[in-house]
Amino acid sequence: MDYEIRHGNPHDPRRLPEEQATYAALDALGIEYDRVDHAPAFSIEACADVNRALGFAICKNLFLRTRNGSAYYLLLMPGDKPFKTKELSAQIGASRLSFGGAEEMQEMLHLTPGSVTVFGLAYDTARRVTLLIDRELLESEYFGGHPCINTSTVRLRTSDLLEKYLPSIGRQPIWVTLRGEA
Repeated sequence: MDYEIRHGNPHDPRRLPEEQATYAALDALGIEYDRVDHAPAFSIEACADVNRALGFAICKNLFLRTRNGSAYYLLLMPGDKPFKTKELSAQIGASRLSFGGAEEMQEMLHLTPGSVTVFGLAYDTARRVTLLIDRELLESEYFGGHPCINTSTVRLRTSDLLEKYLPSIGRQPIWVTLRGEA
């Protein structure tokens, strides 16, 4: 499938308020970005054509929690790398990780399943969600993710995400090294 790459903010008031807010935040920070609009993509596999259009592989975003709900995490990792709960748990000292629920995701990040993104952290004003990033993502010049909705994907420089966007929302990631092994 062919997707048209567009530069910057679509300035479309019919778009979801959280999506509009993501574009406005990037614009306010002077971050250049391209975007592709597409059918809803509920998994990293569904983004294969989007990856080809943007010229790189977007990352996998996982909303996780401890079983008892005492801690929540947003993990960004390469899309083609298998996720092994045990491997991550050992690195962050959190046992019994599972996927967070749709209600928790909506409450904390203003996101729905399939649209999990680092841009949702702007809504976590209580700082309940800890950002985890696999070091391998530093190897990519670009970062890609949904702008709080899974019908669009943005591409920006990884350095802009780390040096401009995350500081603007008061976030410092915890770096992990995942190998995709048990």
